[in-house]
Amino acid sequence: MPIPPHDRRVLRAAVAALGAAGLIGLATAPAAFADENAPELVIGGVGPIGGVKPGSTFDASATVANKGTGTAEKVWVTYSVTRGLDFAEVPSNCWTQHVRPYDEMPERSSMVCTFDQAVVPGVVYTPERPLRVQALDRAFHDELRLRVGADDPGADDNGTLPVTGTAPPVKLVEGRAGGGASAGVVDVPVTSVNTADYQVTGAAVKGSVGETVPMKVEFTNAGPAWVMVKLGDRSVRIIVTPPAGTSVVKAPGFCKAKGQAYDCGTSDRALYEDGQEIYNFQLKINKRVADAKGSVALSTEARPFDPDKANDKADITLDVTGGGSTGSTGSTGSTGSTGGSTSGSGGSAGGSTGGSAGGSSSGSGGSIGGSSSTGGGTTTSGGSLAATGSSALPITGMAAAAVVTGAGMLVMVRRRRAQSPN
Repeated sequence: MPIPPHDRRVLRAAVAALGAAGLIGLATAPAAFADENAPELVIGGVGPIGGVKPGSTFDASATVANKGTGTAEKVWVTYSVTRGLDFAEVPSNCWTQHVRPYDEMPERSSMVCTFDQAVVPGVVYTPERPLRVQALDRAFHDELRLRVGADDPGADDNGTLPVTGTAPPVKLVEGRAGGGASAGVVDVPVTSVNTADYQVTGAAVKGSVGETVPMKVEFTNAGPAWVMVKLGDRSVRIIVTPPAGTSVVKAPGFCKAKGQAYDCGTSDRALYEDGQEIYNFQLKINKRVADAKGSVALSTEARPFDPDKANDKADITLDVTGGGSTGSTGSTGSTGSTGGSTSGSGGSAGGSTGGSAGGSSSGSGGSIGGSSSTGGGTTTSGGSLAATGSSALPITGMAAAAVVTGAGMLVMVRRRRAQSPN
């Protein structure tokens, strides 16, 4: 039997009250059942490391402490280093794996060490041997991450299979009280003395007027260092300026138009040594312009690590084959309009031969060719009608016919009204 409306309101109120009571109970449950004697492990004791030379090693002595009230019966310490660094030795109570980049995390190597010993509150511990790290030839702006916990972190699903170390095992020993342990996870910047050569490669574009041709320019980090840009910082930009007399039909996804040029970014904030970014454009050659030349160049922010500025800019040359109109450089701004690309084959033919083709052609091809003869400007459906006086005659006749038809209908209506009885 259906429930009356007033009973439904009572039922809804009762359910709401029960739900609220349940939520209150769930919210207070963690506090009621919390373990007051749980350990709280922290790690630290390592400050920023700088002046490292590629190929050398350095030691990092971390400290572990327990800020909680309960004893941790077992401890796991995780060390992670970015791809410019590596572990010089791996104790047998530790394992390593290589982790690919994901979720804004750069490529890195991780080492997890298991310490099967109690860590009591109020005592600072340190590994009996410091962590020994090697700076690789590509080292530059790297990072060492330290993490400690009372639970096994396990292997990263995005990494390789773990490999157990072969060096003698290491254990934690008591150190002086009041050490530098501060948090469960600590990031330590490691800076090496190194350089990276950013450079660009231009292109040679060739084709006839009206043709769409590919243009490929490149950005390369020739190393030897890799460069990891910090989150939130602006990476290098690649500025691509097509040659005069051309328009961009298709640009790469990382490029945005800014005036006559295109501002292109990189696909990742980590720029590997010998890594490349390739930018493929599609250009339409709208007209022949004398000595037309474009460029690809790096943005102009300071890069002290890149002393070679000679390869920061390269030319994009244009070789127009066959016949075609010759325009001034100042008219290239209109080549990006829809005149050529949206007119179909008739527009392309008209654009390639200039005004002469437009005058001799008939039908839609002739009207589009006439528009192209003005320098590749926009094409409109009204432009061809305004170009000749004869095109306006059909419109005038149609208008006159409409007026006559309207007058006839008015007379018929009046006659009907006169014949109808009152």
